[in-house]
Amino acid sequence: MEQRRSYPAIIASDSIARFAPLHSALQGTDPVPLPLRLTNAIFFPLFFPGAYLLLLRWREKIRDSTPLHVLTLPDMAAMVPLLASVMYLLGLLGIVFVHSVLFTCEGVALLHVDLSTEPCRPPVPIPAPAPSPAPHPWSYLCSVKHLDNYPHVSADDEEIVTSVVTGTMPSYSFESKLGDCRRAAAIRREALQRSTGGSLGGVPVEGFDYDAILGQCCEMPVGYVQMPVGVAGPLLLDGGEYSVPMATTEGCLVASTNRGCKAIHVSGGATTVLLKDGMTRAPVVRFGSAKRAAELKFFLEDPLNFDTLAVVFNRSSRFAKLQGIQCSMAGKNLYMRFTCSTGDAMGMNMVSKGVQNVLDYLQNDFPDMDVISISGNYCSDKKPAAVNWIEGRGKSVVCEAIIKDQVVKKVLKTTVPALVELNMIKNLAGSAVAGSLGGFNAHASNIVSAVFIATGQDPAQNVESSHCITMMEAVNDGKDLHVSVTMPSIEVGTVGGGTQLASQSACLELLGVKGANLESPGANSRLLATVVAGAVLAGELSLMSALAAGQLVKSHMKYNRSSKDMSKSACGLSI
Repeated sequence: MEQRRSYPAIIASDSIARFAPLHSALQGTDPVPLPLRLTNAIFFPLFFPGAYLLLLRWREKIRDSTPLHVLTLPDMAAMVPLLASVMYLLGLLGIVFVHSVLFTCEGVALLHVDLSTEPCRPPVPIPAPAPSPAPHPWSYLCSVKHLDNYPHVSADDEEIVTSVVTGTMPSYSFESKLGDCRRAAAIRREALQRSTGGSLGGVPVEGFDYDAILGQCCEMPVGYVQMPVGVAGPLLLDGGEYSVPMATTEGCLVASTNRGCKAIHVSGGATTVLLKDGMTRAPVVRFGSAKRAAELKFFLEDPLNFDTLAVVFNRSSRFAKLQGIQCSMAGKNLYMRFTCSTGDAMGMNMVSKGVQNVLDYLQNDFPDMDVISISGNYCSDKKPAAVNWIEGRGKSVVCEAIIKDQVVKKVLKTTVPALVELNMIKNLAGSAVAGSLGGFNAHASNIVSAVFIATGQDPAQNVESSHCITMMEAVNDGKDLHVSVTMPSIEVGTVGGGTQLASQSACLELLGVKGANLESPGANSRLLATVVAGAVLAGELSLMSALAAGQLVKSHMKYNRSSKDMSKSACGLSI
């Protein structure tokens, strides 16, 4: 006598074969008498016009104070296609859902199989999975994801590297295709080494957050460059003490700046004045005649039009505030230099968005205006330019200090008259002879670059940010030294760009200016600019003293030359 039994989760192998045709035969579109593509083409478009017509009818009823439940012929005409399409979509999705529950991808989702027509048989256990292969040398990386555009690529990193080397797969899209930024950098790095035959052994790849740079800091990374960070200070500035982080590979630089900080500190500190705070962007447009270009120039510079233009410009950000527009012409070409405050961001993108808003607005009244470029170099960004030296860009800062006579002698190892004379002959007259543009200083760029790299600023903006004139004068009957630096275009920010990277963020935290200032937007970036100016003052003071005392070569030979026996180090010998 046969016995009815059911086997949950595990069924006989021949029963699996018996039910497999049933599984393969059932499809989610079987209830539809027409092909799926045709039915979708019919029912999907019915949903949108039906809903739109019904909404129009409801709006008319609301305006006419007609109850919504009162149905008219247009109402029913709108509801029929809407309900039909909704029923079709629900039915189609429901069938697919039910089938996905009843049938798994292995074809063994019948939880209780009725075997009444067969003799009772012991269940056949599911075979154990095969042991996983030995881990790949890059097993620390995650599995491959989202490689649909490259179906010939397997889940093995070695095959991906081979595809890059042979030119069948571009490496610039790894981040989006693999979904793992660190893994993308490692694979790209290996492919680069194989294709070039070189070695990147000295460029580390581990220990860096590649997700943090995606889409904003660096493309196609293969690792990161290590940069030592020193600290100069404390710098006593406006009553506060600051330890200034400096990322540099130049010996003596941090030590020299630190000595200047000491001289400033024991003399009572330095004070700063912020003269301006405004980032610039200058598009260039062209007209058919110079007269027409001049008409736009007069329109932009008319005070009566400024408020309207400011409203249009300020739509780009809640921190963007248009301060002024300065125009210059070259024939039929008009250059418009927009200046605006940008909060705690350095602000280039913010200003560019605002400028684009104004250009779109002006196009209505000046349809013949041909926009050549959003940037016409009248800004001027990352280039030495007189307009930045004269008008300023970013933060314009003056930093000054009075160094006591005894400090000059004991700490700086020189005299006040020697410093005053050297500054006039070197920084002022010497720079004038060289035709320098904003370079009336000893080495402001050294300090600016080091602080910029440490705090995540744009290193290329060191060009205009290092514009500086250093002044020295004997005061208090010639006993003490008044020293100052005037820097009209320090371009810094505490949010955006490289400031959000871990190391750079830590350096900003050290200065107490990390992120945006919620109470006073822009206060953190302005404080950072004053710290940069204070550090430059310290660096100028120390280097000029070394030059006046004839210590420059001696100090560089002491701090900027390695005493290691490189021939023995290279051979791996030790004594």
